[in-house]
Amino acid sequence: MSISDLHHFHIPVLGTGFSIDAPVKVSKYGISSVMSLADDTLMEKLRKHYAEKNNIIYSEIGDKENDSRAKRITAYLNLMNRLAKEQFQILKQSVFEHGSEINKYFEMLPDISTLKIKYKEMLETKDSSILLSLQKWLRENIRLGAIDVNIMTKLDKANYDTLGAQLPVEYNDAHAALRGFANSDLESAVVFSAGINTRLYSYLSTFKDFFPKRDCSFTKKIIIKVSDFRSALIQGKFLANKGLWVSEYRIESGLNCGGHAFATDGYLLGPILEEFTNKKNELLESLRELLKKSLSKKEISFDESILNFDITVQGGVGNASEHNFLIRKYGVKSVGWGSPFLLVPEVMNVDDETLQRLCEAGEDDIYLSDVSPLGVPFSNLRTSSKEVEKADRIKDGKPGAPCIKKFLVSNKEFSDKPACTASISYVNKKTNEIKLNSNDPIESQKGVDKTMEKVCLCVGLAASVLKVNNIDTPKISKAVSVCPGPNLAYYSKVATLHEMVDHIYGRINLITNHNRPNMFIKELNLYINFLKKKIDENLTPLSTHAEEFINTFHTNLMDGIKYYKNLIPEIIEETEKTRQKIKEDLDELEIMLNEYTHQLA
Repeated sequence: MSISDLHHFHIPVLGTGFSIDAPVKVSKYGISSVMSLADDTLMEKLRKHYAEKNNIIYSEIGDKENDSRAKRITAYLNLMNRLAKEQFQILKQSVFEHGSEINKYFEMLPDISTLKIKYKEMLETKDSSILLSLQKWLRENIRLGAIDVNIMTKLDKANYDTLGAQLPVEYNDAHAALRGFANSDLESAVVFSAGINTRLYSYLSTFKDFFPKRDCSFTKKIIIKVSDFRSALIQGKFLANKGLWVSEYRIESGLNCGGHAFATDGYLLGPILEEFTNKKNELLESLRELLKKSLSKKEISFDESILNFDITVQGGVGNASEHNFLIRKYGVKSVGWGSPFLLVPEVMNVDDETLQRLCEAGEDDIYLSDVSPLGVPFSNLRTSSKEVEKADRIKDGKPGAPCIKKFLVSNKEFSDKPACTASISYVNKKTNEIKLNSNDPIESQKGVDKTMEKVCLCVGLAASVLKVNNIDTPKISKAVSVCPGPNLAYYSKVATLHEMVDHIYGRINLITNHNRPNMFIKELNLYINFLKKKIDENLTPLSTHAEEFINTFHTNLMDGIKYYKNLIPEIIEETEKTRQKIKEDLDELEIMLNEYTHQLA
């Protein structure tokens, strides 16, 4: 029985803290989730918390201990794995009765699952011997959900020893995180996001668990999060040449997602999925051949004929009809449901204040912001306590934030050592520079405002989990940053895990704003607004580079609109009325797109 025989949705990573302990809440039910490996200091605090809660001996891994980041991550992952397995064993032994853990496991499964069908058969059985036999079979065939981890490849800053000397590259943040996962006892996958990091990918080959066994199984798998086919091809080939196999390509919408947004050049999710569908076999065969050549040099034998990879998708999915369409039309193995789970406190670490603000958030409250110190667009909540704190600090003449964790340091404008653009030091230096070098008060103020827009995500994205678990951090801000995708604007009800799973499979409906557009329409709208912003930034004079970018972007969006218009009759999961609304929305957005670009003519 494989994971695909259980649920066909997964919970992606949500910030550094919101989903950091999701496995101990959902894995026992066969639900897969992803944890961020960005913040080892947070993981250490949570390891102590969970150890004390479960009467497990805890030994601190201090900052001065050699390789402390990797060791903390390994220790935390081992604890999560241990607790999830212990919970699962308790669940397996629970009694089949109303409200029991094992009943909950089966009740949440999709109705088409073989396990769910057997479970219903068991409930209807009157013969005691057959009943016991079915219950035994059911217990033997349930599985834990995957406990996967996420590494943002670009968060790979160099680190220094106590004397200020730069440490070797394997002590860089992402490298140490990878080593922490590789040394853990998890048998799961690492999800790489934010693009290729060749040094990090090469480092993978130093750990034997990432290489295939003879039967093409893996102790640890590689998942690449991509926003287009070209990225998958480049990264897949690079890794195959190292003897490494990508077990899954996780396609995410460039803009219709939470957290950091990596926009494509106007390539939309539907056409991207179509390209993956059409070229999967071609990609599979080319990568198999590359892997075979590479592993033959390493004298590693495996059955290449059974080597395969999965395609999954996430970003803006909001109801069962969209979920089912993606699985049927594009053959994806699983669909990611992220932001709606922020309203499930049973799973996510969302404090009461933030939870209330998320419930009240409308379309205008969730926006693509410039708050990230990385300079990458970030899906942000306007009403978050972190945004309130930022405004108060600016009002009090104290812009910026103390740089405590230093995970997002990247800027070298004022020092050889990188700084965080949200830090007090950087903000003060940059605003002074702008004021000294500008003769235009209006332009100067724009520059100052842009500089002060940044927030400390290292602390902000971890604050909520500390609040929820009553972990005291007296010298650190308790203001919360939260990164929901635009899709959350159409939900306003706090839900249980069981309710959210029922919503995913169409057994109930949790959407409260019924003006929610189709996920493809929402993404298209986001891309058109993104293009409009780029046009406004480059109106006069329009450089050759900007003109080429805008023309390419416009062409790709127009191709996407044409694709969706042809796709409408195939969306059989929707009603005729809904399909007609999709067509009307496409016509309206096409007119809007052309109006924006015609002003450049």
